[in-house]
Amino acid sequence: MDSVLTQVLLPVALGIVMLGLGLTLSVADFRRVLVFPRAVLVALVCQMLVLPLVCLGIVLAFDLPPFLAVGMLLLAASPGGTTANLYSHLFGGNVALNVTLTAVNSVLAVFTLPVVVNLALGYFVRDADQIGLQFDKVVQVFAIVLVPVAVGMLVRSRAPAFAERMRGPVRIFSVVVLVLVIAGAILKERDNIAGYFAVAGAAALAFNLVSLAVGYYAPTLAGVGRSESVAAAMEIGIHNGTLAIVIATTLLHNTEMAVPAAVYSLIMFFTAAGFGYLVRSRATRAI
Repeated sequence: MDSVLTQVLLPVALGIVMLGLGLTLSVADFRRVLVFPRAVLVALVCQMLVLPLVCLGIVLAFDLPPFLAVGMLLLAASPGGTTANLYSHLFGGNVALNVTLTAVNSVLAVFTLPVVVNLALGYFVRDADQIGLQFDKVVQVFAIVLVPVAVGMLVRSRAPAFAERMRGPVRIFSVVVLVLVIAGAILKERDNIAGYFAVAGAAALAFNLVSLAVGYYAPTLAGVGRSESVAAAMEIGIHNGTLAIVIATTLLHNTEMAVPAAVYSLIMFFTAAGFGYLVRSRATRAI
């Protein structure tokens, strides 16, 4: 993957994707935390604390090589995205809760993601101080995540009709970007990709399935309604793989770290659909 792609095109593409996310958000989405306090709290605890620990356990159980292990934890620390909203809608989830969780997670991830990544680098990689997310790189994470979201929210507040028209094209662009990013990561590591997929594929699949299960059953056990549990499952089970890939290739300059996110992004659409169908079928039989 050449430097122009990793240093210029990928950050710009991710900025546009995050701008599209901002076009779907408003200040009311943050205030909605008060409407779903229990669901939001449970989902955030799962996203910020439970999933990184679960991911660490999976990484150790599968004995992943150091950089693939860090890439898995980078993925675990990445927030959800607008795709979760679509899946939640398809399978009877509370989309308003999804939007709220996406908004809150995107803000919190700016602070929690560098912590998780640096801890993972310190545990798995020697000389981690030289490649970690230092302050200047944390500022870059802030710039590529929150600044475009803020601009998108500003556009929506000033020109809601324009923002609504742009949601579809930006969503399509997001899918195209994801495909190109994954293709770029695969092309860069084409000589090693079969081995990476063989090693990281099972771990990524296990983490995906556990994420969906935790996202659904933790809120259910906490007494949260079914539609809110479905929303939490999709938010927690569908990570922003594009963000993880961009951070790995652009800020950490390591394509190998991007492989777990690329693998995860390929499989999550199918597993999330299967999980949503299973949950909806069980709910229908219970009626």
